[in-house]
Order: sequence, then structure tokens, then C-alpha cells
Amino acid sequence: MATHRDSLGTAEAEGSDSGVGSAGSAGMEVVLLSDPATPAPLCPHGPTLLFVKVSHGKEETRRFYACSACRDRKDCDFFQWEDEKLSGARLAAREARNRRCQPPLSRTQCVERYLKFIKLPLSQRRFCRRCQQLLLPGDWEEHQEHQVVGDISITQLKRPSRLLSPLENKKTNAQYLFADRSCQFLVDLLSALGFRRVLCVGTPRLHELIRLKASGDKSNIKSLLLDIDYRYSQFYMEDSFCHYNMFNHHFFDGEAALEVCRTFLQGGEGEAVIMVADPPFGGLVEPLAVTFKKIIAMWKKGQSQDNSHEELPIFWIFPYFFESRICQFFPSFRMLDYQVDYDNHALYKHGKTGRKQSPVRIFTNIPPSKIALPAEEGYRFCPLCQRYVSLENQHCEHCGSCTSKDGRKWNHCFLCKKCVKPSWIHCSTCNCCALPDHSCEGPKDGCFVCGELDHKRSTCPNISLSKKVISAVRKQKQRKSNKMKVETATGQSMNHASATKKKKRRERVHQYLCS
Repeated sequence: MATHRDSLGTAEAEGSDSGVGSAGSAGMEVVLLSDPATPAPLCPHGPTLLFVKVSHGKEETRRFYACSACRDRKDCDFFQWEDEKLSGARLAAREARNRRCQPPLSRTQCVERYLKFIKLPLSQRRFCRRCQQLLLPGDWEEHQEHQVVGDISITQLKRPSRLLSPLENKKTNAQYLFADRSCQFLVDLLSALGFRRVLCVGTPRLHELIRLKASGDKSNIKSLLLDIDYRYSQFYMEDSFCHYNMFNHHFFDGEAALEVCRTFLQGGEGEAVIMVADPPFGGLVEPLAVTFKKIIAMWKKGQSQDNSHEELPIFWIFPYFFESRICQFFPSFRMLDYQVDYDNHALYKHGKTGRKQSPVRIFTNIPPSKIALPAEEGYRFCPLCQRYVSLENQHCEHCGSCTSKDGRKWNHCFLCKKCVKPSWIHCSTCNCCALPDHSCEGPKDGCFVCGELDHKRSTCPNISLSKKVISAVRKQKQRKSNKMKVETATGQSMNHASATKKKKRRERVHQYLCS
């Protein structure tokens, strides 16, 4: 399940593959501290992240904490300046609010209710669509006015992603679930590669299919689901689901859930394990990379000294235009041509062509030569690249590889010395290929502070100077703001006095006329 927190824009899909963070002239960057002096404050979604607002040529120096999972303040309004000191009363109020925002039932209570539910006769198994909750007989009266579905079968309980309504808030957690085609391909691929344990991070439909095959004695693969949607707590035991936020590596049920994950990664008596993650496409790559590295470190602690050089196999499912950002954190990753599609998304569906194809791909540290893509779905093996590619992805003799990223045939530009998208043309002003209607004066990818292309803001040599200039500008703006407030207050006072004089003048005129 991709829990999209933002829609994928046209500019992103057609523009550079450097990612959302550098697509515009301004934005927010997450500040990742390796050894923070104080722990991050908590919101209902766990530890918050530290952000800084940046734009080309200037940088806001005051940093702030905000929710790791929600981009819209309407969904989680947590905000705190990094240097802000809170009173004891405000801290107590925040803790109380965090408790109120947690799920109404504990993990243990959900398991107890589930065990009671499956023992009920079919006629008494009911599900409330409005509350998205399995109902026991004692709950029926409370849900009389709601839309309730009866006769919930065991088969339906094994496919909760089809029983639950997908969340629809696009900026927070609009859930797009794997189509059966993609889900079946992943399960078959994992089995062919010899994996017997799958850590499913944000992929409930994959988790369901693995468990269905295991229950039918068709597979001996085991899986553990980590997902931020707490509604799945109703359908799984503690050893098969953990309520989890992948943006801050937070287990909502504490050490017990963390131990479940640790045991799953480190146990198995030599059984090969892999992590399959389908993060929100609107999320930042940096915190995701940090989380995945923590999972890798957890896995490594269970490995013997002989296997200390090995990597945890990973499938990271993400749009192709994030390739450079992902490979920046995981240089061993390669992008597969396979297009992952989703059931309930209008665009990301198999069979569409051109720009309407799904931009979602699989990034992995498994050698692409070991991964066979289905020929019946439009993939072929390139003997020169030693990997499977889409039919339209033609091998370029000048680049020495199959260069297309989006499923279309790309054209080689001899001036840029690389292949580019078919809709791009070479611009003599910019000295590179771009869309025909692009702005030559538009912002370029690179450092937000100085605009150079060879480094990012965090390593900019001018960042200290920039902060001094910004500080001086901020003080000047503050003095100007204070002056305007004084002038406004003075003007309001003068206007009030003028109005009083006019009123008295009208009263004298009225008295004169009456006399």
C-alpha cells in the first residue's frame, strides 16, 4: 500500500529525476542529526522531525519541529520552534492530547476481540463500515444507525484491505493498494529468489497474499506487516502486525512490538529474509533512508561474523524520478523496469501508454540479472545490459545501456551526451535538454543557498555567511514591522480623535437648527 501524502505533479513526472525536494524554487528540508542533544518532541504519530525552510539564495535560520507523517497542518497541527521553551502546563496538555489521539483499543484488546469474533457463528459476524470496526454482539446496539455488513466470512477476514475502506486524504494517507497483477508478481518473484521471510513495510495487500498462500500449503513464506494504519490491528495477532510509522522508525506499541520485528529479522534459522517497502510518494527520501538503515542495522545484529559483509535484501517501491535521491543513500541500489500498478488509482494501472503509465518502480540491491520480468507483460532480456527491460526501452550504443526510465523510447542527444525523454529538445540558452515550453530563467537544481549545481545546501561553503546576512535582514524587517505597528496605532488614534470632533460638530449644528 502506498499511502500517498501528496499527488504526483505533472512537473515531477515529466521533469528531472532529482526528486521533489529540488523541483521548485523553495521548500522544506528535513534536518537529520546523528547525535541530537535533546530528543525530538512527540506528536500523536511519534517523534517529530526537525525541518528548515530553504529557498534559492536565502535560508531561514530558525528551525522547527513538525509531524513526521502528515504534511497538512489540518491533520496534525504540531509545531514547535527548535529553541522554544515550553511550560510544564503546555507539556502536560500536549501529552494528554497525544493520548487522546491514540487508537481507542490497545493491541491486546484488539487481539482478544478478534479471537472472540472468529468463534461467533457466521450470522453474528458483523462489520461497521462507518466506524471501520469488527462488531461483537455487545456492540450492536451502539451501531444501530450505522451501515453494518453481516455474514463476515473467514475469507473476508483474511483480506482486510478489501473489507476496509481506503483512506482518502491525499495529503496525509490516501491509500493506493497493489493491483493483483503486481502483487502476484512480487510473491512469485520472492519465492523464486528463495526468500522465506518477508518484512512488509506499508504493503498490506502483499502481506495478505503471502499469508493466503501459506494457509493453502502453496508456500512456506512467512511475513510481518509494519503499517501506520492501526485498523489492521483488528485482523492480526501480535506476531504478524505492528502499528508502525516508517518516517521515524516508531513502534506505537513500544518495546514489545520492536521485539517482534527484531525476532522476525534475526530469527528463522538461516531462512533468507527480505524487506519490501512501499512508502508514501509524497514523503521525504531522507527520513525513509534513515529508517531503512536502522532496520538494516537491526538485521545485521543477528548475522554471524562470516555474513557481516552482506546486505539485507530490499525492494523499495517508489517513482522512478527519485532514482538519484535513493541511490545517493544506497549506492548499491538499481532500478528495475517493472511498472508497479495500483487497484484504486486512476492513472497507475497496467496497459496504459506514454505519460499515463505508472511511474512506480522497484529499487533493489539484488543484482537485476537475477530478476526475471514477465514477457507477457511487455518485458524482454537485454543481453548487453544483462537485465530485463521494457520493450520500448531500446539499447543506446552511445550510452552503452538501455536508458529509458519511464517506459518510452528515449532519444540520444549528442550535445548533452546522454539520452533524454522524447518530449524534450535541446535548448541553446540553457545548454541542456528540457521541455519545449520551459523557462530558461527558472530555478535550477542544486544548492538552495548559492545556486551552484555541484553540492547541496547542507555542504554549502557560504551557509555561514548566508545565515549572517539573513539574520541582519530579519532584524531589519523586524524594525520595519515595529515601526509600521507604531504608525498604524498612531493613525488609528488620530482617526478616532477626528471622528470625535466631527460628531461634536454635527451635534452643535443639530442644536442650532432645532433652536
